[in-house]
Amino acid sequence: MSDFIYLASQSPRRAQLLEQLGVRFERLLPAPGEDAEALEVVRGAEAPATYVQRVTALKLDAAVQRLHAGGLPVAPVLCSDTTVALGRSILGKPDNAAEAARMLSQLSGKTHRVLTAVAVQHGKKRFDALSVSSVTFAQMTPAQIRAYVASGEPMGKAGAYAVQGRAAMYIGRISGSYSGIMGLPLRETALLLQKAGLTLGK
Repeated sequence: MSDFIYLASQSPRRAQLLEQLGVRFERLLPAPGEDAEALEVVRGAEAPATYVQRVTALKLDAAVQRLHAGGLPVAPVLCSDTTVALGRSILGKPDNAAEAARMLSQLSGKTHRVLTAVAVQHGKKRFDALSVSSVTFAQMTPAQIRAYVASGEPMGKAGAYAVQGRAAMYIGRISGSYSGIMGLPLRETALLLQKAGLTLGK
């Protein structure tokens, strides 16, 4: 039985959330030659839930391959991906400030969904879960959107915002998993890690 896991993510938020669970982990990151971003391309009119679960599975496949290729000690591998959906439209990570401002304008005054898929593999066994939450944004003025984009916080974030950051001042209501909106739903993650043989909450 392993006393640690591999986290196949560069996200500081996911690392922080795992630490909150008291889970010891090591990063298992893409090699310089791997194009991890290519895995996140949306296929046609893909439904948000289908998309986020497919991307998470692909990322986990790549991480498990990395584990074997590197001859690393066997331990559970955890992977997660988050997407923001307005209706059936998937709002990924903005490529630039203009795209971030456009996304925030779309979210302003509306309720959207945040979907986070989690998958854990240990040996041949794979376990997965999907967390779906809803977030309601207050109406944002163009000046507020410009100021938030200028802070730099929207870049690299699905939907162009971070719930744990400055965007919180515009969020009127959340229904679901706060940690899931951050990027790693702790309840689902704990259950998956326990299925993979990890003892939590000692």
